[in-house]
Amino acid sequence: MSTAGEPLEISVSEVVRRRDAGEGFLLLDCREPEEAQIASIGGAVLLPMSEIVDRVGELAGNEGSRIVVHCHLGGRSLRVAAWLRQQGYPRAQSMAGGIDQWAVEVEPGMARY
Repeated sequence: MSTAGEPLEISVSEVVRRRDAGEGFLLLDCREPEEAQIASIGGAVLLPMSEIVDRVGELAGNEGSRIVVHCHLGGRSLRVAAWLRQQGYPRAQSMAGGIDQWAVEVEPGMARY
């Protein structure tokens, strides 16, 4: 499933490549606050999946932007990215493997749970 020619999932390495290249995108953490206290990615905006229906208005102005959603392992973020696409955010993507994969590939010292 893809929208605007972009796949629903994006790899951690592609997120890092785009970040390092200076491409602007919103990194959205859809985990719960307790999870974010354990480990978080710098610059990510915390918007828990449990609150997204009520708080989606906070994303207004990002309709044309890439939104990379991450969770712990990639399941919740996949559902959130698909839902965001239905809400008018066609460039929403889920970071495959979540913050756990990020810890493996990018920040080996990051706490894992």
